Amino acid sequence: TRLVKPSKGKIYLGDIDIHSITHKEIARKIAVVSQSLPVVPMTVNEFVLLGRVPYRTGVQFLENRHDASVAHEAMIMTDTLRLKDSYLSGMSGGEVQLAFIARALAQEPTVLLLDEPTSHLDITQQVRILDLIRSLNRNRAVTVVIILHDLNLASEYCDRLVLMEEGSIRKSGKPQEVLTYQNIEEVYKTVVVVERNPLSGKPFVLIVSGEVRQKCTT
Repeated sequence: TRLVKPSKGKIYLGDIDIHSITHKEIARKIAVVSQSLPVVPMTVNEFVLLGRVPYRTGVQFLENRHDASVAHEAMIMTDTLRLKDSYLSGMSGGEVQLAFIARALAQEPTVLLLDEPTSHLDITQQVRILDLIRSLNRNRAVTVVIILHDLNLASEYCDRLVLMEEGSIRKSGKPQEVLTYQNIEEVYKTVVVVERNPLSGKPFVLIVSGEVRQKCTT
């Protein structure tokens, strides 16, 4: 996103150095949903339409029919169309999160960067959003880079994981290679049990409470 300049080397978007293209060109290819969600005095419809700003021409100040159609589809995909006339300031944290994701989708990105997109959502909304994101990856060839602290969501939805510790890569690979109890206990300094999801075959992490640990050691 060019928010941080690399201390060495270059970053390429496809075969293009990102520092050689304009902000508008980057915004047409990369969409970001950050963890910090500032609430602005706008309706959901107005806010989602901001995702179309990178596509405006030099003399265009308002969205056209195509922009409205793309925003409409983004709201349908995120279940925010019912909130299109609601102000973000009067919505729950989960609803605001969905509106931010809808705005990102309205950019029609080829790369989607997500920082804890499910942090304010209940389990139903988490599954809905992650199913949608995986569908975009599978069916529209959108590259997704996502930060998740929920290890089980990461295991179930991601093809490749990078386990970080204090800013460094501790382990990377398929979920089965990364989410072993040894890796998790070494990084998180807590006891876990790792089983296999009987339906998907992906690793499933079970926490072990202090009370249970104490019983097992006495």
